[in-house]
Amino acid sequence: MQEYQKQFIDFVIQHEILQFGEFTLKSGRQSPYFFNAGLFNTGAKLAFLGSSYAAAIQQAGFDYDVLFGPAYKGIPLVAVTATMLAEKHSIDKPYCFNRKEVKAHGEKGLIVGATLQGQVLLIDDVITAGTAVTEAVEIINSFDASLAGIIVALDRQEKGQGEKSTIQEISARYTVPVTSIINLQDILDYLAESTDGDYSQYIDKVAAYRNEFGAS
Repeated sequence: MQEYQKQFIDFVIQHEILQFGEFTLKSGRQSPYFFNAGLFNTGAKLAFLGSSYAAAIQQAGFDYDVLFGPAYKGIPLVAVTATMLAEKHSIDKPYCFNRKEVKAHGEKGLIVGATLQGQVLLIDDVITAGTAVTEAVEIINSFDASLAGIIVALDRQEKGQGEKSTIQEISARYTVPVTSIINLQDILDYLAESTDGDYSQYIDKVAAYRNEFGAS
């Protein structure tokens, strides 16, 4: 596990963005953990998230021309990630996001920010069914740009339509790399290595969930 990943898990547990217990997901599955990206809701928290995205992007070695954040959740993510790439890594990349509805006055159009062109790195919080990714790729393609890759905060590594995870399916569908700041295995490794006795009660439950719903 990279140091930025350990720091990320430390942070999300400390701020109860990652919680352990019993949670019902949209899929109906009963999960022993829950990640609420909506709780990155202060300037300091958002700055930390952006620095984590920037570190993961650098670690993955993406080749891209512009950052794109799909509305609405992707808008603050792409802005703060572009900021932290410049501040922490001296990489000044253009970024943009879409409107939900095309604006007919003022500057008009669908895209706000830089021109959506070339190789595009898509930034989002999580991937569940993949519907949002499909919509984003349609926007990217409509501007004759190409999807270079996708990065999310958490990969739950759960089965999608088949035995592979939704992220694996999307990566295969669009033939692009898809990565995350952390994944479920990172959480398991963190719990196993922790000296905090309170976490030991969750290891078996999270591991059992991974065994039942985890992708091959």
